[in-house]
Order: sequence, then structure tokens, then C-alpha cells
Amino acid sequence: MQHLDEMTCLMYIERQLDHARAQDVSAHTQDCAACRTLLRALERESRLLTRAMLEEEEALPARLAQFQERARRSMQWIWTVAFGLAATGVYALYSNYIRPWQDQLETAGFGGSNLLSLLIFQGALWKGWESMIKLLEVLALVTLSGFAVAFFRKRVRRGSALALMLAGFCAAMLLQPASAMASETRRGESVGVAPDETIKGDIFLFGERVRIEGTVEGDVFLFGHDATVNGHVKGDVFAFAQQLQVNGQVDGNVRAFTNTMAIRGTVGKNVLTFDEVVNLESTGKVNGSLTIFVENLNLDGSLGRDLLIFGKHLTLSGTVDGAIQMKGNLLTINSSAKVAGPIRFEGDKEPEVSPQAKLASPVDYRKMEHRPEYMEGHYYVWQVIWLAAFVLFGLVLFQLMPKFAAEAVGNSERYGASFGLGVLVLFGVPIAALIACVTVVGLFVGISTFFLWYAALYFAQVIVGAVVGQWLMGRTRETWPLIGRMAVGLVIVRLATVIPEAGNWIKFGVILWGLGAISLALYDRFQPTLAANTPSAPYTPSLPPNTTVGGIQPA
Repeated sequence: MQHLDEMTCLMYIERQLDHARAQDVSAHTQDCAACRTLLRALERESRLLTRAMLEEEEALPARLAQFQERARRSMQWIWTVAFGLAATGVYALYSNYIRPWQDQLETAGFGGSNLLSLLIFQGALWKGWESMIKLLEVLALVTLSGFAVAFFRKRVRRGSALALMLAGFCAAMLLQPASAMASETRRGESVGVAPDETIKGDIFLFGERVRIEGTVEGDVFLFGHDATVNGHVKGDVFAFAQQLQVNGQVDGNVRAFTNTMAIRGTVGKNVLTFDEVVNLESTGKVNGSLTIFVENLNLDGSLGRDLLIFGKHLTLSGTVDGAIQMKGNLLTINSSAKVAGPIRFEGDKEPEVSPQAKLASPVDYRKMEHRPEYMEGHYYVWQVIWLAAFVLFGLVLFQLMPKFAAEAVGNSERYGASFGLGVLVLFGVPIAALIACVTVVGLFVGISTFFLWYAALYFAQVIVGAVVGQWLMGRTRETWPLIGRMAVGLVIVRLATVIPEAGNWIKFGVILWGLGAISLALYDRFQPTLAANTPSAPYTPSLPPNTTVGGIQPA
């Protein structure tokens, strides 16, 4: 008896034989045990091959599956260690930097119980937070109304009832009180407020010479070369001028960016200023605190609270009812000076104190040390903390956006495009955000863009760390192996950035490189792509010369 060959059996399994031949094969396998065994083996292999081709993911071997399960169970320890390092870094950052500055600013008379309220609700230079809060309230009301409409739409079937509810909501919005105070803008060679004039709201003054002789019940924003305040300002004064003189009365605060400032009148609250020379004359009085960044300060008048100064030279001949904290070059305290609080001075030269000066306590002097930061031990402690923070940051981002992170790492190998686009993003985005902040509509967009840009500066270093890790350990597209390479690469990148002299340039290049890679990944994400099964347009051959739809025309 002649046995069947494998090709015949395979064609029988795939139903490729004709009906008569298939019946012969079926009858033969019933009588022949060897051919029947061959047919069953080939049929089993065919099913396994078909199943393997249809499966999207190949099953892991037993050892790899066990390792993956153990790694998944141990992830809680990894997250615990990571968050522990992050909490340590946050505590060290707060205790060493934020808390001392918070204490100094609170003692300087800014008020506020915490740093957040100080930065947001008592901003030194921007008075638009009230409008911003109103905008957020409106957005919250709109969001709440959207949820209410979605909720009642399922329960209120009649259109008249829904319309009545929406009409009541619109009426409530219209009954909201409008802003009580308006603003006014004046421009010219010489602008100001006349002696017999009263401004009910805020006023913006732009000119070469700015004079305020009357009364302003709101805030004053002045931009000019020579500015003088002789009248009465019931709000705050924001000054950007070459020279500023405060001879009248300011009930609020004075915030100034000037070259020279002289105070001969009265300031009801605090003064914050960036100047070259500041003179608080003997007739001048500041009821609050004085926070100043200056080259030379001559204080002959009266200060109601604390003095915080970063400058070159302070000459004190007046009265300070609070404490003094100074960091600069030289402190001179004359015989007529009176200080009710402690004096802390960190400078290059010992303070010159007159024996006749009336001080609550001797000057606490500490000589300023100019040493490279890498010579101090806490510098390396902070580097370790920052490294742990970067690894945690990258771990969270790679888990939240694995595909985008992998695309950014892949795009970083396009070196020319990454560096070129990185330069554009590094300098162009903050400029665009600043321009957007000028408009009220774009304020939220500008602030959000700036924060995203700032976060991208750190994400860029994480991306470059992943690239360096792939150079050392090989490429991968899986998430956890990529995170491991990112951690190894970040160690190398952070070590390179702490090299004296060259570290800052290396960090700058890393940021450019990473920003460009992230921008390329975003560009690829937002680029429209054609679907794979989209049919192409039919080919239409070009017509010969002198041819129209109706046929060939004579030349």
C-alpha cells in the first residue's frame, strides 16, 4: 500500500484537493495508521501556526513572567523610596530657602500669614489679581452651570422649564455688581494731576515729566524721566522713572524702579524699590517697612518697621523702630541714629558704629565669604537631592506619557533639528507668553504657557538623560527599561553639569537639545496624517495641447 506524502496531507487540511481526491485521502487514512498519525500531526502544527500568527503579543517565557510578577509586586517599595526622596528634597528646599525668605519678608512688614498669600494676593508689581480672581469665579460658575444643565437635562424633559432655569441663571449673572473704580490714562511731554483735581480711580501717567499735585483715590502708575508726587495718593504708587521724589502723602505702598529716589513726605505702608541712590530725608517718614536693592542708602528720616537692604553702602542717621538686616559692603551708623530692634550685617568690611548711637543691641556682624560653592559640603548634598527629584520627575512623566516620552527620546537623535528648534523654543516661548500677558484675554494663556515652558526645561534634561542611558545600555522601546536607562543617564548628565566653569555650558546645551526633541515630538503629534486605507485620487492623464473636453481643437 502506497502512503500519502506531506504535501498531499497539507493540501487536504487546507481543502485544496478536488472532491474525488479528498475522498480517496479520507478513505486511506481510515485504513492506514501511519498516514492517519501524519495527518493529525500536520493538522495540529497548522492550528498552532495559525494561532501564533493571529496573536498580537507573544507569551513570555516562564522565567521572564515570574520576574515580571516579582517586579510588579516590588514596585510599591520603589514608589515608597522615590516619594521619600522627593519629600526629603521638598523639606530641605523649604527649610533652607523658602522658610528663611518667608521669615525675612514677614518681618519686613509685608504681612500675610504664608508665602502663597504674599506672592498672589499682595503682589508687589501687579494689581490685576482681583480681576484674575473674578475671571476664575466666572469660569467656575460657567463650569458649574454646564454640569447643572447636563444634570437637569435628563430630568427636565419640558423645554419651557429648562428655558426658565437658564433665564434665571442669566438674570443672576446680570445682577452682579460692576467694578466701582475705573482707570484713566494720560500721555504727553508733561502730564500729571492738577492741584484742584481729584481722580476717583486709578491713573496711568506716561510722559517726560510727571507731576501729581492733586488727589488720587486709587493707585498711580507712572512712567517717565522725572516724577514728583506732591499731592495725596490714597492707594499705591508704582513708579518707573529716572528720578522719583515723594514730597506729599501716600497712604498705600510705594513700588519703584528708578535711578534716584528721595522721600521727603509720608508713606503710610511699605516701600519696595530697586535703585542706585535712595535718600530718606529728615522730614520723610515710612510707617511700614523698607525693602531695598540699592547701591547707596542714606536714611535720615523715620522708619516705622524693619529695614531689609541688599546694597553696597548704608548710612544710618535717623530712626528705625524695627530690625535691620543688611547684606552688602559697608554699614555706617552715625551718632543720631536710633534702632529699636536687632541689627544683622553680613559684609566685606566691619561696620562703623558711633558710640553715641542708640542701639537696642550690638551689631551682629559676619564677614562675607567668597568661596566657590563646590568647595562646600552642602552643595553636593543638594546635588544628590536634585538628582533624586529629577529621577522622580522622569519616572512620573514616563509613566503618565510613555508614548510621548519614547517619541521625544527618539527625536533627540535628530541632532541638528533638535538644537535649532531648541534655541527657538528657549527664547521665543517666554517672549510670546509675555506678549500674551499684556492682553487681558491672553493673561491666563500667557501664564500657563510660561509655567509649561519652565517645566519643559526640567523635562528636557530627563530626555537627554534617557538618550545617554541608551547610548550606554542599548536602545529600547519598553517603558521600564527606558526608565532605567533614564536614571543611569541622568546621573551622568548631572555629574557633567557640576563641572567647574564648563558645567553651566553643558547644562545650557542639554536644555537646548532636550527642548528641541520635545518640540519635535509635539510637532509630529499635531501634524495631520493620512489614514493607511485612504484611497488615493485616480490618475488623470494630462491632455495634449489645444485639447478641450469636447475634443481636439485646431491650432
